[in-house]
Amino acid sequence: MEHTAKYQKYERLYRQIDDLIKKSSNNPGSNMSTIIAVLHHKIPYFFWTGFYILIDDKLQVGPYQGSLACIDLTKDTGVCWMAINKKETVVVPDVEAFPGHIACDSRSCSEIVVPLYNDKEELCGVLDVDSRELNSFDETDAYWLEKISQLVYHPNV
Repeated sequence: MEHTAKYQKYERLYRQIDDLIKKSSNNPGSNMSTIIAVLHHKIPYFFWTGFYILIDDKLQVGPYQGSLACIDLTKDTGVCWMAINKKETVVVPDVEAFPGHIACDSRSCSEIVVPLYNDKEELCGVLDVDSRELNSFDETDAYWLEKISQLVYHPNV
């Protein structure tokens, strides 16, 4: 997708998600589900879209759409834990070239993982998106997914 078109699509989706969340009970679980449903069905290269929640020093699957998820992610392995440990978004153009990649679905080719912060600004999980195509994610995806993930705990009221 061309850069400007991608940016504009994310901009529209951000407004849509924000409007939906404003109308809801402002429950983080509901907000996550809304975000996942919109992103997964509106962005064609999103193959698996979900949250992993940090619970008792473990990453456990939260709301998601796509093929069956890995339920628990082994500490300090894979892309999700790298994003947790570095406290920054991680873009992986080719998961086969990523040491220690956790393959929940062998059809995944590229991945982006965005850290999730709660209302106390504590790291509490990640937004994880996989694509069946190589090199699917770039700085536009990173920017907008970071912004959208903030709506889980910080809706624009």
